[in-house]
Amino acid sequence: MMKPVAERIATTAVFLANGLGIGAWAVEVPRIKEALSLSDTSLGVALFCFALGAIVAMPLAGRLAARFGSGRVTAFLGVAFVLALPLPALVPDFALLCAVLFALGAANGALDVSMNGHASAIEGEWQAPIMSSFHAAWSMGGLLGAAAGAALQANGIGTMGGLLLPDVVIGALILTSAVFALRDIGPRAVTSASGFTLPSAGVTKLAALAFLCMLVEGAVADWSAVFLRSALDTQASAAALGYSSFAFAMAACRVVGDVSVRRLGAGVVVASGGLIAALGLALVLGYPNVVTACVGFALVGIGLANIVPVIFSAAGRSTTTPAVGVSMAATAGYAGFLVGPPLIGLGAGFLGLRLALCALLLAALIVCLVGGKAVSRAGVEQAV
Repeated sequence: MMKPVAERIATTAVFLANGLGIGAWAVEVPRIKEALSLSDTSLGVALFCFALGAIVAMPLAGRLAARFGSGRVTAFLGVAFVLALPLPALVPDFALLCAVLFALGAANGALDVSMNGHASAIEGEWQAPIMSSFHAAWSMGGLLGAAAGAALQANGIGTMGGLLLPDVVIGALILTSAVFALRDIGPRAVTSASGFTLPSAGVTKLAALAFLCMLVEGAVADWSAVFLRSALDTQASAAALGYSSFAFAMAACRVVGDVSVRRLGAGVVVASGGLIAALGLALVLGYPNVVTACVGFALVGIGLANIVPVIFSAAGRSTTTPAVGVSMAATAGYAGFLVGPPLIGLGAGFLGLRLALCALLLAALIVCLVGGKAVSRAGVEQAV
């Protein structure tokens, strides 16, 4: 059987393009906040609309991909993402910002599901674990997008240019991929898209694991610098080293993630990843200083790097078509990413931030204890 090389390259380009867009958007958030004179609370509400749009769209994207084909739907949603990305720079007030961020979040969330479902279908044809390579491309795109956005700002480019110029590159990547190689792979399941079906116990467990992993990721993104600044009484630039270490370690480990899965097995990667993340969190929370912050958060990035790709791959194998399983896991994961930061904030108000962050340690340990068996069972069910 011929491996779908062109389809893999095209789908990798879509992952890179999506990460590039999210990185460029993240850099522009402070300038949009300043331009519209938003309070922290108002900005939080607007960003919640982005996440809400994603959560609403993700299950729908899974059903669309199952019915019309993941390649075709990925191309369509990629174009929708390109059209939506510059919109936040155009809005004159808070209400319209919430509306366009809901639309951008919906486009991004739906694209996330369809491209992961398509990647899972390609992985099935490839007959080897390759999901981490797609997520590595997304992480690299995010780093490139953030770097490009910072460079554009340093050269006096406004918010519109900061979003539109990267968007031109994103559009070129997606359109080229769509024209040449975003072809449907594997069977379509029209019947699965025509009505509501409850997920199996195996998919539910995988979705719960995705929820826990991305809860940790979201909380680290929003609270690592706050914790380090309070614990170390240091400057914001030094406190940001923790998340920087986390992000770079995650991106680097995703590059070698497929090799790890092939050599060690998906179950070992998930179980050991949860343990490594837990050890990193224990180091940071137990002995907070600049060195342990860099090492500890890097360990968290190393541990979490390939768990979500493995979970998505397992979920894609556990349903009639990959996009359906991926949509369930991705929706749960995105919900975890959304609720993690406010849950930590709520816990910090009652227990203090350090004790509240211990919940992340517990989540990583649960992934370690339960995750390996869950993803291994998905592989067995595929083979039966």
